[in-house]
Amino acid sequence: MVLDARDIEIPLESHVRYVETGTIGKVIDVRTKDGVEWVMLDKTNLWYRSKLVELLDEKDIKKSTFYDKESDGEVDIEAMKEKARALEDLELDSKVAEGGG
Repeated sequence: MVLDARDIEIPLESHVRYVETGTIGKVIDVRTKDGVEWVMLDKTNLWYRSKLVELLDEKDIKKSTFYDKESDGEVDIEAMKEKARALEDLELDSKVAEGGG
């Protein structure tokens, strides 16, 4: 049994947040080595000490606008490119807005 920072059991396939950076991922593996409990996250394929992650409720998991809801969490590359193009076309001008004061 692997426990999170709040001493709540972390089941496989659950979602957790790494408290140091806010990285969120699904737990794809757990292990205990030399008395230390670890969880592996799908987003990074890295091991995290279980005492440094928090188990999340489904309502705590924010979906990115770049994810296609119908493709089971796959990243929508075209949406990302479109957003990048929109930011490239942004024109900065000092006459656009005035400061309050």
